Amino acid sequence: MTSPKDKPFKTDQEAFWAGKFGSDYISRNKDDQLLASNLALFSKILAHAKAPRTAIEFGANIGMNLNALRLLYPQQEQHAVEINADAVAGLREHLAPDHVYHESLLSFEPKSEWDLVLIKGVLIHINPDMLQDVYQKLVKACGKYLIVAEYYNPSPVKISYRGHNDRLFKRDFAGEIMDAHPEMKLLDYGFIYSRDLSFPQDDITWFLMEKTKQPQS
Repeated sequence: MTSPKDKPFKTDQEAFWAGKFGSDYISRNKDDQLLASNLALFSKILAHAKAPRTAIEFGANIGMNLNALRLLYPQQEQHAVEINADAVAGLREHLAPDHVYHESLLSFEPKSEWDLVLIKGVLIHINPDMLQDVYQKLVKACGKYLIVAEYYNPSPVKISYRGHNDRLFKRDFAGEIMDAHPEMKLLDYGFIYSRDLSFPQDDITWFLMEKTKQPQS
């Protein structure tokens, strides 16, 4: 199996999430409330989409998002890319081992297309200099739908993250994807509030895009 150890990290952010901080993150993000909130979120996002038969999540952690999607689509074939070894072990409890790619998003190269590509709470932690490369990978992997669910800001900003600098960045990720890749068209968007009375999320703005026919050159 491919491992990040096989390829040197390009950024400090990758090493941060591959290490102890990434492992500690697991215990903070695996309760039943999060699963229920994810189920409500994806039910809303994909309410008017054709059921995706295949899906891949970039930066899946232990698969809480994929678990919710599996409840919606029990026959869905799922794949995941994840940099942290402890999280990969959790993913492989639910996914076929060869469907879990243990590597950085910056080294992962999609070899096929999936009906649904998902990235949630991950772009905010990627070195801004590498975003265009990740955008290209998301679009390349996308066969039909792309969900981007992140902290939003109309212009790029950097903020402290749990006492660490250069680890959290906010911007208009979806807008940048559509600007760079005109084949990606916005279908819907929305906001989930951390104080939602029933299904809170972490103040996430989500965007559902559809990949259309490649533009004429």
